[in-house]
Amino acid sequence: MKVLKFGGTSVANAQNIQQTVSIILRSAEPQIVVVSALGGVTDLLIKAGTLAEQTNDGYKEVLEQLELKHLDAARALLPVTHQSSCLSMIKQQFNELDEICSSVFYLKELSLRTRDRIIGFGELLSSKIISAYLLSQQAAHEWVDSRQVIKTNSNHGFAAVNFPATNAFIQSRINQSDKKLFLAPGFIASDEQGNTTTLGRGGSDYTAAIFASAINASSLEIWTDVTGMMTADPRWVSNARTIKQISYREAMELSHFGAKVIYPPTIQPVMQKNIPTWVKNTFAPDEAGTVIEENGVHDGEMITGISSINSIALLSLEGGGMVGIPGFSKRLFESLAGEKINVILITQSSSEHSICVAVNSADAAKAKIAVDTTFEIEISSGKVEPLKLEEDLAIIALVGDKMKSHPGISGRMFGSLGRNGINIRAIAQGSSERNISAVIASADVKKGVNVLHEAFFEEVYKQVNIFVVGLGNVGSKLISQLKQQQQFLLEHLNLQVRVTGIANSRKMLFADNGNDIDLNNWQINLQQAPDMHLDAFADTIIAKNLRNSVFVDITANEAVAGIYSRLLEKSVSVVACNKIAASSAYANYSKLKSLAKEFNALYLFETNVGAGLPIIGSLNDLRRSGDQINKIQAVLSGTLNFVFNNYNGTTSFASVVKQAQDEGYTEPDPRLDLGGTDVMRKIMILAREAGEKIEMDDITNNGFLPASCFEGTVADFYAEMEKQEAHFKAIYLEAAANNCKLKFVASYENGKATVGLQHIPAHSDFYHLYGKDNIVLFYTQRYPEQPLVVKGAGAGADVTASGVFADIIRVARV
Repeated sequence: MKVLKFGGTSVANAQNIQQTVSIILRSAEPQIVVVSALGGVTDLLIKAGTLAEQTNDGYKEVLEQLELKHLDAARALLPVTHQSSCLSMIKQQFNELDEICSSVFYLKELSLRTRDRIIGFGELLSSKIISAYLLSQQAAHEWVDSRQVIKTNSNHGFAAVNFPATNAFIQSRINQSDKKLFLAPGFIASDEQGNTTTLGRGGSDYTAAIFASAINASSLEIWTDVTGMMTADPRWVSNARTIKQISYREAMELSHFGAKVIYPPTIQPVMQKNIPTWVKNTFAPDEAGTVIEENGVHDGEMITGISSINSIALLSLEGGGMVGIPGFSKRLFESLAGEKINVILITQSSSEHSICVAVNSADAAKAKIAVDTTFEIEISSGKVEPLKLEEDLAIIALVGDKMKSHPGISGRMFGSLGRNGINIRAIAQGSSERNISAVIASADVKKGVNVLHEAFFEEVYKQVNIFVVGLGNVGSKLISQLKQQQQFLLEHLNLQVRVTGIANSRKMLFADNGNDIDLNNWQINLQQAPDMHLDAFADTIIAKNLRNSVFVDITANEAVAGIYSRLLEKSVSVVACNKIAASSAYANYSKLKSLAKEFNALYLFETNVGAGLPIIGSLNDLRRSGDQINKIQAVLSGTLNFVFNNYNGTTSFASVVKQAQDEGYTEPDPRLDLGGTDVMRKIMILAREAGEKIEMDDITNNGFLPASCFEGTVADFYAEMEKQEAHFKAIYLEAAANNCKLKFVASYENGKATVGLQHIPAHSDFYHLYGKDNIVLFYTQRYPEQPLVVKGAGAGADVTASGVFADIIRVARV
């Protein structure tokens, strides 16, 4: 004989009940079927009782709503010829329920015993209706009142079962019947006086386990609305998968730590009798589901599942007076037990200076009062500090029997959380090494579950969430490159790159939860999106709190650079094409680098110098490997190189500059390039990355533009350059007369940096530099005479976007 239990969703309405009965009747094996109340009924019964206690006659409306729900279910299920007795039973039950609530209303008191009586009606009604439906289907069966066979103490709300008496009653009832199918209400039982008791919310699972244990069932089947126990909550983790097999103890740990599929006390009775327990989906009955048994094997994974508990408070008792004095822990737990407060997690420092316990947030206030009262003398004398209370916390737990044979699990767990900016307030691990628990902020729990699921179950790929600001030439190219390479990255680098948020100066667009932005139609969707507000954009990134988040700045905007610190402090990595932050005051540059290190994020800005060329990366590799930078010489402006490569005096200097701007090589204001400001920023960034504390004022700029060119607007600038054509032609002719080319060169040596226009002879490394190319020469201890050379295209939307893309990949692969 086997036992089947069907939960609230399985019997939520007539259609679901029909599906449930079809599952019951397809088996020829004798069975006991336990059912929950119709979906949502228990909560409404609690509401009715509470309203009655508050002398709010709204309880009558709730009861009318419940009565109609049950009458509708019966009418939808039963042929007209079978309805009369069932409808009469429902009316009778609600008359009795109304009398009880009316008494509560006038007494203004809802005792735990009366509350059990009220909420027990849910399972009684559902089981009677299903019994009537079975009769209408000519399915011979016997309805068993669980209150007559399951005996408990009088601890109403969560009664303890008297197993010897219960087993005897169940065995007698089953053995005396000639039926092969039995139907019983879950959740309810009775004490020695015959008063209705309940087994705790979710207690119908427990009821089924009690029946299974009493009759030594061949199996127990828990039918619900998910296909078995999952590696994580599928509402939070889209890639959660079904656990095919799991041990009793692992299932107990997972259910205790928030896995709602099975009620925790359910495991103990079936574990004692070694009864295989299946968790299956009523709405996908042919799916295998999960089997819980003594030696559950789960695909060789070290971790079986990840679970969590929300609404946790952490209580910390600290004080020098605790050290070496026995009895503090005993008194602490006695004070909590006296208030019937359940302790969920315990951790104590080896110094004995402090002890922390986690409890439900609902118990936090009375826990503090109880503990402070218990230690009143020690607190007043300064031996112990008043109990410290921290709320808005959650517990996240890794569960698995195999953890004890695999070192490094804890490190991997805490490292994964730390890299995503999730702070751990307390940790606990049992001696069985079956569970590692960490207390974290409630706001981080969904992110934490996803981070750990990725770390332990999704080795096939790592998800990266990108937020891009700046969708001009470079930004648009980046989006195209991301779209083109998404599948390649997934297949070859195991990276799932998701564009989760985008913005330009006017609009901002975010993906819905669990999705990414449609890269085929992002321009159209962006036009219809809300207006862009930079603070709101940053707030949304922080609020989404997604794992492996990367903020990408492809602007030249100072305000955008100003939000880097906020994001880094939340462990959001920053990839910046924008040079403003890295070339700002040294104190700010240093602060951003420190924040990235402190909060386990990355701050990368390879494209600040040389677009897509690996200049900063090569410099950092030299320093990380122990080399020392002695001198840097470079042509760092693709704009200026393009201009001087194309200007020969036959067309005006202004027209060549305009061509460079039209082809996307210049800053929005070309004077930043031609005036040397952009090159100054770049050489300063390189000097800083080489270890130099340097500011813009420390750099010598030997400019070539007349002062009048810096006056007025960009249009005025072009007009003035036309007027100054003779000046530019003279500069060109002087260099040509000496068989030299003009290059705007940046240098750094002995702590000093300079930029300026130079005559470059034919033997120089800079002479054969064409188009928009950049070149950097690194003279180091390892490269003292023959420098390390990095050369290539130093401007252009495609190469700059590819440099940004490369930084994103660097972040993703950490």
